[in-house]
Amino acid sequence: MVDPLMGWQEWGSSGLEAALQVAIPTSGGFVWGPGFPVGEVGSCYLALTAQFGSSGLHVGAARPSQSAFLPCHVGAGPSGLAVGACLREQGVPFVVLEKSDCIASLWQKRTYDRLKLHLPKQFCQLPNMPFPQDFPEYPTKKQFINYLESYANHFDIQPKFNECVQSAKYDEACGSWRVKTVSTNGYGRTEVEYICQWLVVATGENAECVKPDFEGLNEFKGEVLHACEYKSGERFAGKKVLVVGCGNSGMEVSLDLSNHNAKPSMVVRNSVHVLPREIFGKSTFDIAMLLMKWLPLWLVDKLMLILAWLILGNTEKWGLKRPSVGPLELKNTQGKTPVLDVGALQKIRSGDINVVPGIKRFSRGMVELVNGEQIQIDTVVLATGYRSNVPYWLQESEFFSENGFPKAPFPNGWKGKAGLYAVGFTRKGLSGASFDAKRIAQDIGNVYKEDLNHKKQKVSGHRRCISQF
Repeated sequence: MVDPLMGWQEWGSSGLEAALQVAIPTSGGFVWGPGFPVGEVGSCYLALTAQFGSSGLHVGAARPSQSAFLPCHVGAGPSGLAVGACLREQGVPFVVLEKSDCIASLWQKRTYDRLKLHLPKQFCQLPNMPFPQDFPEYPTKKQFINYLESYANHFDIQPKFNECVQSAKYDEACGSWRVKTVSTNGYGRTEVEYICQWLVVATGENAECVKPDFEGLNEFKGEVLHACEYKSGERFAGKKVLVVGCGNSGMEVSLDLSNHNAKPSMVVRNSVHVLPREIFGKSTFDIAMLLMKWLPLWLVDKLMLILAWLILGNTEKWGLKRPSVGPLELKNTQGKTPVLDVGALQKIRSGDINVVPGIKRFSRGMVELVNGEQIQIDTVVLATGYRSNVPYWLQESEFFSENGFPKAPFPNGWKGKAGLYAVGFTRKGLSGASFDAKRIAQDIGNVYKEDLNHKKQKVSGHRRCISQF
């Protein structure tokens, strides 16, 4: 039997005296804490009220730092923040687990300095808080980070940083999710287990960088880095740099290298849609969204390609062959984002950026291409994209597929079974994440409030019976 008074310091004496004491049986012992237990499922009670904030409950069990929260988000990027803000509006307490030491670690630590939002700010703002009016139409990386930090402060979102999730599994006996983490908050390695009625997966589409294993790459003696490690082309001035990949990152890295007097060669292995960022002073994305209100997708694709040809010309002349499927259809069906040109195409035309075909193998200071050409290079930048890391830690296969994305396409990929949710996997950017965040918070909020009212009525009834007796 676990001492029912253990860990009372976790709440403080005032909170302990001011509220009703509730013993909550779990598979590892008892939890004592203030407030009414909400979310009773099976033999477990999950106790968490708005007064807890993100402090939580500590369970007396074999794992000395086992904790209980309701609900739990994994990831403190824009998607996780959006859900947190929407839950705060619903009055639902929550905890956010983040493996890094800051919010939006992808933006803060794994993006290049010249980065700006590719879409106008109205398509990138999170729920319930627009961008400041003085921000430009395409905010810079620094401005977007400032916006996210202000967003977290405004909605009092306080993630638990340096908490790396090792596994998350639904416990049928307990009727709740068990999320095991390893914490590295300066006190050594601490294992923590969070028990939650709802699990929100907010790690997103870009949790881990993809580094292809090219033949001979280990023999190449120059520097090899992923685009997530690239900051500026300043230190590459005068060097021959091979940029592997021709998406938005590959194009912008190549442009940045050229602007800093490096000599970039960009590998274009497959076909790619390149569109102007703006058409006649209006955002290309904005125009496409407007047209889709009135026209079918295939016709909008045709119109966008005609406009792109009028502004950019025939990109195939420069080694950028277009796919047979239109840009919007390709985005919807395969998640491949078209490149929005911000100046790289002009550099390609002028020869400042050299477009080359696929890679056959690397050797010492050299790369051989599939057409037999050999190029001397000093550095390799892998702009080869990112992937979801969900399969590595979430022990579930019904809702998520092997590639770490929900099996159901947008707009139905936000909710699984047993309190499992996903946000940031729509392949529709921040607007898609915001759309799902609102639905998730509404869904959780409805159940939470119903549960809370039920528990209050139950305790009130018990008190009346005792007084009559």
